[in-house]
Amino acid sequence: MENKAPELLNAVPPYGHMICSDKWRNSSFIQGLKGGGVKILFETELGVADFLLPNKSSVLYVSECDIIAGSSYKRKVVRYRNAGSSFQELVLVEKTRLSEQYFPAVQKFVVFDLGLSLLPISGQADASQLITQMVHGEGRENPFRRKSSSRLLDPLVLALVQQIPGVGKVKALVLLRHFSSIQQLCNASPAELEPIVGQAGAQQIHSFFHKHTAGT
Repeated sequence: MENKAPELLNAVPPYGHMICSDKWRNSSFIQGLKGGGVKILFETELGVADFLLPNKSSVLYVSECDIIAGSSYKRKVVRYRNAGSSFQELVLVEKTRLSEQYFPAVQKFVVFDLGLSLLPISGQADASQLITQMVHGEGRENPFRRKSSSRLLDPLVLALVQQIPGVGKVKALVLLRHFSSIQQLCNASPAELEPIVGQAGAQQIHSFFHKHTAGT
């Protein structure tokens, strides 16, 4: 089924727009995106992916219901990884009070077993804020700021994180979602980084910062 429209799977939407699977048309997620000024192009032929973003990111959404229903979400994630898209692949996973007990197993499967980037979100409202930020780029103030933390998506910080080998914009956003400052990211141990980007990615990030620290 994913082979129906391969050119669409690799179509990059223009700045400020996103391509969205038609199944989301009447969701609260879409209402949140419209409130954030995102222009939405609905499409029925996206295959497994839920959203395509202008920064060449492809997003799969795994809901609380998907997780609680059992292991069927695994087939969906494997099909997503194998779809052959040239986009950076990101999996959004709902981490709620109901799904929290299953989250470590989901994280292990997505990050360690399949090597994909995973970002936990609390629900569709949280997801719409995150996607809005990604669609509009790093020029706006971060809409999912936590407490009094420093600006997670400062353009200079985002640019620095993307200098790390193997870290593109999607993984940079994932990392800056977890670590509220460049200092926290720099001081993170491989063990802290590993659940987010996998073992190889954790070693690359740790080596990058410690090489830079040693040279200063």
